Amino acid sequence: MDSRAVAAARNNAEWCDLVCRTHGIDTTFEPDVWVALRRSPPLYPDAVTLSDRLSAGDVVRRVDSSTGCSIKDSFASVDLSIEGFRLLFDAEWIYREPAEHPAGAAAGWSLVGTPDQLRNWAAAHGGGEVFRPALVNDPAVAIVVAYDNESIAAGAIGNRSASVVGVSNLFTVTADEDQAWAGAVAAISAHFPGMPLVGYENAAGLLTAHRAGFITVGPLRVWLKD
Repeated sequence: MDSRAVAAARNNAEWCDLVCRTHGIDTTFEPDVWVALRRSPPLYPDAVTLSDRLSAGDVVRRVDSSTGCSIKDSFASVDLSIEGFRLLFDAEWIYREPAEHPAGAAAGWSLVGTPDQLRNWAAAHGGGEVFRPALVNDPAVAIVVAYDNESIAAGAIGNRSASVVGVSNLFTVTADEDQAWAGAVAAISAHFPGMPLVGYENAAGLLTAHRAGFITVGPLRVWLKD
């Protein structure tokens, strides 16, 4: 496994863990997998694998595998179809070296700093009640936003782990996709200077991330139990 993909998977698991805990959901980290101990919020997995040596049974026995269960197979190494799951999508982990001089490049972007600002950001994102106010005050999280006059034009989230910062939940309303990626990278890098950025994308989003300076470092899959 590419060490950058390993760091990205761990970072993503930590973000999922944080979101779940803001919803009062107990979680656990084991050496080879992160697990939510009851159903995670919408669009979030119930488990994230942290090793490429797990079997389907190893993963499924640790989660509530009833209808609606989703599992992030971080290294595209587990065939969960034998446990009744279907492949929801394939994606790629992405990695970017630390941005140079990020503070000056972040013009036009700012941090979401209050629960009211977060509600507006979440409404523009479409995530609704997933993003809870506790995220605003977490020092490991930077929720960033760009405005077009007084309307939200784009947004993203950065979450810091031990060695990398994850970029996720990037969205645009009126901003160009390339401008949104460039601005989000600059804003998040300004908040967490000197740290590499990671995330995952597929399809058109992956191409845009590449244009923003990211490279692909490994595959992942997301599985769903219908």
